[in-house]
Amino acid sequence: MLNLLVLVCFVAFALRRLLTYLHIFQQEEYDAKRFVNWLIEYKAFDKRLSALLLGGVIVSFIYAPVGLLALAAAFIYAAVVENDPLKAAKKPLVLTQRAKRIGGIAAAFIGLVTLVLFLATSAFTPLWILYVQFIPFSLALAVYAMAPIDKYVNEKFRAEAVKKLEEIDPYTIAITGSFGKTSVKHILGHVLENFAPTLITPGSVNTEMGITRVLREQLTPNHKYLISEMGAYAIGSIARLCRLTPPNLSVLTAVGNAHYERFKSLEETARAKFEIAEAAIAKGGKTILHSSVMEREHAKEFVPKHPDSFIIVGPGEDLAARDVKQTSDGIEFTFTLDGQDHTVQTPLYGLHHVENVLIAITVALEIGMKVEDIILSLKTVPQIKHRLEVKRLDAYTVIDDAFNSNPIGFEAALNILDIINDKGGKRILVTPGMVELGEEHDMQHEKIAKIAAEKTDVVLLVRPERIESFAKTYEQQDTKGELIRVPSFHKAQEWLTLNAAANDVVLLENDLPDLYETKLKI
Repeated sequence: MLNLLVLVCFVAFALRRLLTYLHIFQQEEYDAKRFVNWLIEYKAFDKRLSALLLGGVIVSFIYAPVGLLALAAAFIYAAVVENDPLKAAKKPLVLTQRAKRIGGIAAAFIGLVTLVLFLATSAFTPLWILYVQFIPFSLALAVYAMAPIDKYVNEKFRAEAVKKLEEIDPYTIAITGSFGKTSVKHILGHVLENFAPTLITPGSVNTEMGITRVLREQLTPNHKYLISEMGAYAIGSIARLCRLTPPNLSVLTAVGNAHYERFKSLEETARAKFEIAEAAIAKGGKTILHSSVMEREHAKEFVPKHPDSFIIVGPGEDLAARDVKQTSDGIEFTFTLDGQDHTVQTPLYGLHHVENVLIAITVALEIGMKVEDIILSLKTVPQIKHRLEVKRLDAYTVIDDAFNSNPIGFEAALNILDIINDKGGKRILVTPGMVELGEEHDMQHEKIAKIAAEKTDVVLLVRPERIESFAKTYEQQDTKGELIRVPSFHKAQEWLTLNAAANDVVLLENDLPDLYETKLKI
């Protein structure tokens, strides 16, 4: 009877713990390999409960009834104190249909394995520790078990999206790049919406099923243009997305260190990104390319073979920005087209956006918009949420650049601190640093720390153990700036509430998801 009690208590605990791991699994986009790598890297295995169970196991060998009661009590205690990821999280767990399916199958695996071994071993007590450690791996097994069904459903939805796209046949613009792609999409989408009905994949939606869902649910015969952002996770990712939405025109914003860990080299990144150009060429279209991309060997080999299929913009090219300046109202620059100078004013912050705006102008010109109409529409581009979004609050001014971070964007954000800080308050940086930089992690953080030392008065470093290279470099500089280590964004917010004044400017640079910021204490 006591054995059965332990089993019931374990099931109650396992369901709570399963939600904790499902929360992380969801943030890893249900990628089993990445999830297991996260488990290993962050040592996110159960420790506290396992230690309690070990004590109960030892007692059970001495006097079984007391030991089994201790095991049951340990499971109930762990279930009660377990955090609820549906509520207690920066980005709460969302129980989508897919999450429910994965969680349900994982729970079935846990129940089956536990019950079989429970019956086969007469409830051999040391196995309870193994049952606890099996919980996260049940999610990976669930994904593999669901793969055939998911593939069938996804292909069905994909076919519906492709058919709909073929019937409506909008002019399709595909955008990719290591960084800048979402910003270019946002700027270009605003410009084109003033020209003709345009469907823009929302937010940072850039995966196959994300784009598929947008096409199925939002594309209408009224849409003349489709702007599709494309993310690359491996060689072949972009090619597959381009088969879903074949581009009439493509854009490659940059090849850089973002997601370096996935590709291991910039040349591998370039090959992956250039799949978008190959798709445009196959459809008889062109690719708008930023001049920085031409630094890659793959670009130097590929572009000259298709000279009529590329329009290169940026420094050193015919279409380039000059007289660039950042003001408290936005960015301004001048460019020359057909021998005539044009001045652009747009309410965006960060000089790196100049290149994004220039790319958007080039695309709009290529599809037939008048330069005067383009410049007029750029004057009303809304700020991009969480991408150098300036918010003048009563407590202090916030520069919200929390969506993600890369070396170029981070530097651009630091460079506007003095411009926004027009009241002479403290310049405060809140950051957990950058992620997915691979072998360049320390080098890039050392570089940005030197700039931060010149541009800030206070740095609140979130999860400093991740970026000790930043901390050490900052403290080695000849600066009066203060570096404060905090364990979480929540603690940084508490510091700001107590210490930030009305004249201060706070730069929020990157905001790590829970799997990076919060170390599971289980």
